[in-house]
Amino acid sequence: MRDNKAHLSDEELLLFSDQELTTRRAARVREHVAQCELCRGRLTKLEIASACFTDFHEQAFQAQSFHSWNARNLLKARLSGASSRVDRSRRATFWSVMTQQVASACMALLLVVGAIWMVRHVMRGRSSFDAMTAEAIALPRRTLTPGSTRTVQVAELCSNRDLDNDPPVNPSLEQAVFEEYGVPATSEKDYELDYLITPALGGVDSIRNLWPQPYSSTWNARVKDQLEDHLHELVCQGKVQLGTAQIDIASNWIAAYKRYFNTDKPQPGQSTAANVIYGLALGVPSWQPSTPTAVLRRMEWR
Repeated sequence: MRDNKAHLSDEELLLFSDQELTTRRAARVREHVAQCELCRGRLTKLEIASACFTDFHEQAFQAQSFHSWNARNLLKARLSGASSRVDRSRRATFWSVMTQQVASACMALLLVVGAIWMVRHVMRGRSSFDAMTAEAIALPRRTLTPGSTRTVQVAELCSNRDLDNDPPVNPSLEQAVFEEYGVPATSEKDYELDYLITPALGGVDSIRNLWPQPYSSTWNARVKDQLEDHLHELVCQGKVQLGTAQIDIASNWIAAYKRYFNTDKPQPGQSTAANVIYGLALGVPSWQPSTPTAVLRRMEWR
């Protein structure tokens, strides 16, 4: 540098280009380059080469950084996808299990409800069957006891206040009725020989109008007496025709009772309550009279 004719080295030119020389030395190099065309050309080439190297290095670094960033992002994406698949699998498994549990619970509930319904249905059916059986026992056989009446005027029936609903029956006729229904003599005490159409409504003491009615039935003779008295009152009041009353009580007296009293069960009447109290006083069950009606009828006939 002391000799202006001496050329600068590449190292000095590079340090000058990179601004790494001291201020004094940098001034000398600047002065020399200004005067020396050769060194000025070399400096230009070195700066271009340095710039190209710097650009290449930056591109390589950016490319490496990009690949690294891309690899990281790819790894993250794969991990995220795997996590999403796991989450979806877990959710699917959870909902599948929940669906199965809900379906099982619904099925169990349906089975319980079905069982309850079946039990209630069976109980109702059994209750209905028992009620139908009780009614069937209390009704006469239509082929044996269709009912029989005499020609009579309503005024005659209503003017006779002493007309009995169940007047005595000839013992031979009574025995014929029991035999026709297949009731043995030892069981006759469990039945009352009853008129299907009461004489108070024009019925007669015919084998076609008599049948053994069991005391044990819910729909017994005392309940039928309530219907007979009620129909007699309605006929005498002109609210029901005599023929209608006869047909209703002969076809199905229990159905007629339900219709005229607007009920499905026998209603306790004054006469029934009195008989129950009297029977309890004598130590006789409420469904059985203190003295069988058949016996009273035999006594009256004798």
